[in-house]
Amino acid sequence: MSAIILASQSPRRKMLLEWAEISFEVVVADIEENYPSDLSKHLVPEYIAANKALAIKEKVSQKDTCIIAADTIVLLNDEILGKPLDTADAIKSLEKLSGNLHEVITGVAIYYKGELHQFSQTTQVKFHDLTEEQIRFYVDQYKPFDKAGAYAIQEWIGVIGIESIQGDFYNVMGLPVSKLVQKLQQLKVV
Repeated sequence: MSAIILASQSPRRKMLLEWAEISFEVVVADIEENYPSDLSKHLVPEYIAANKALAIKEKVSQKDTCIIAADTIVLLNDEILGKPLDTADAIKSLEKLSGNLHEVITGVAIYYKGELHQFSQTTQVKFHDLTEEQIRFYVDQYKPFDKAGAYAIQEWIGVIGIESIQGDFYNVMGLPVSKLVQKLQQLKVV
């Protein structure tokens, strides 16, 4: 079995890989999460994930090491709702999501034996209409400043605020684990 590196500091991605009983170590990819302005928004997560994986590749000496990187975006009406800058920005994002259907897209890049393999997974999520009090409570209590779209589905806001979800729940947490494991098996990493 090859050594596996998860190029992410996300505790949720780490937890999901542990749940899949995959042995790995974490090496954080310290990159700017920029992308070309003409890139289709649906391809942004794969582009950023690829840059993370390639940044870690430069630090790894073993050729058969498998590097897994991921990036998640929240897309509402062709607008990417990124990680909020502050409390006001988090509230604004959640107000936009309130009562609306949006897409959560996670791009995954796997660098293995000199080749980059990429895929993405899209999940559709619809929020109930959220009250101003609910939004403020969530932002004040949970401080979702490191989360795309200013929310985590596994936290209070997801429990009380999600009306429906179509697709992979774990994708919304930040990693489409089932699809990732299938790809790792195809590549004979695990």
